[in-house]
Amino acid sequence: MTPPNNHNSLLAWCKETFEISHANHNAILSMEGIRGFAVFLVFLVHYVTLIEPWLEIDSFTRQTANTIRGMGNIGVDLFFVLSGFLIYGMLIKREVLFFKYLLRRIRRIYPAFTVVFAIYLLLSLVFPAESKIPTQWPAASLYILQNFLLLPGLFNIEAINTVTWSLSYEFFYYLLVPIMMLCLSLRKWPAKYRIWFFIAVSFVGFICFAIFGGHVRLLMFVSGILLYEVISNKTVTKMPPLGLGALATSLCIVAVSAELNLAGWSKYLILYILFLIFCLECFVRNGVTRNIFLQVQLRWLGNISYSYYLIHGLALKASFMVIAQIYPATYGDTVLFWWLWIPLFIASLVPSIILFVWIEKPYSLDLKRPITSKSGGTVTLD
Repeated sequence: MTPPNNHNSLLAWCKETFEISHANHNAILSMEGIRGFAVFLVFLVHYVTLIEPWLEIDSFTRQTANTIRGMGNIGVDLFFVLSGFLIYGMLIKREVLFFKYLLRRIRRIYPAFTVVFAIYLLLSLVFPAESKIPTQWPAASLYILQNFLLLPGLFNIEAINTVTWSLSYEFFYYLLVPIMMLCLSLRKWPAKYRIWFFIAVSFVGFICFAIFGGHVRLLMFVSGILLYEVISNKTVTKMPPLGLGALATSLCIVAVSAELNLAGWSKYLILYILFLIFCLECFVRNGVTRNIFLQVQLRWLGNISYSYYLIHGLALKASFMVIAQIYPATYGDTVLFWWLWIPLFIASLVPSIILFVWIEKPYSLDLKRPITSKSGGTVTLD
C-alpha cells in the first residue's frame, strides 16, 4: 500500500478551502491575484509601522521602511477599484431589489467584522492601556456604536480596528450606486454615454477635491466603474503590455510623492489612471501581467483577503508585544527588519484562515454547491 502523501493532502485541502466559485457571478481569476497582492501591501504597512521602534532613526533601513509604508498604503485603493468594478457590474447587468441587495451587502461585511470587533472589545477590557475606548460609559457606548456602524473613515472618528476605516468608504459606495442607477435610469443609457458620464464625474470630482479637499479616494471606485464599462462593452479588446509598468509606476509615484510635493488629489488622479491601465491589461490581455496574478498562492491569499485584512493587524500587534518582551526595542537593530516579516506574515495567516474557514466562508459567501450525480461525477448548482 502506498503511504499517504502529506504534501498532496495539504494541497488538496488548500484547493478545496481557498478556491471559490461564486453562485452569482463567474470569478475573475486574475482579480483574485490582485486582491492577494493588495492585501500583502496592507500587511507591509502595518509591519513597518510596528517594527519602527527597533530601527535606528537616521538609518537606510528606517528610510526604506518609510518608503514601503507609503507604497503599501495604495493596497486599499486597489481594493476600491476592484469593488467599484464588481458592485457596479452586478447592479448594471440586471435590476436588483434594493433591500435584498442591501441585506446581501450587510451579510457580506458583518459576520467576520462582528467577530473581530468583539475580539477587539474583549482585548480592550483585558489590556486597558491599549484601548481606544473612552473610560466614561456614555461616551464609550456611543464610540462603540459608531464603530459598529462603520462610521470611522468618512467621519472624523478613530477606528477601534484601524483598518476598518475603509469599510465606511465601501458601504457608502454600496448605498450610492443603486440610488444613482435608479435616479438616473443608467441601465437605459447606451454604454458610450455611461462611459462619458463617468469620465465627466471623475473630472468634476477631482476638481472639487482639489479646491475643497475631502475624501478624494472615493473616486477610485469610479475608476473601477469605468473599467467595467470598457471591458463589458468591448470598448477595448486589445491592450499593449503596459500593466506591469503602470503598477510599478504607481508604486514609485507614492514612494516619492513627498519629494515631488504631490497634493492628495493629484496623487490619486495618477493612481486612478495607472490602476485603470493595470487592471485593464490583467482582465483583457493574455500575457505576463495576467500570468503573474494567476499564480495560485496569490489567488488563495486574495480569496481570504477580507478575513486577512480584518485580523492581520491584531496578529502582528500580538506578535510584536511578545517580541518586545524577549528582545526590547532599544538596540537599534536594522537587520531584524529584513527577515522578520517572513515568519510574521506566516503567523498572521493562521488567524486569518481560521476566520475565513469558520466565519466568512460559511456565513458571508454565496458559493456554488457541488452535488454527486447518479453516474458518480459531480455537477455544480448555482
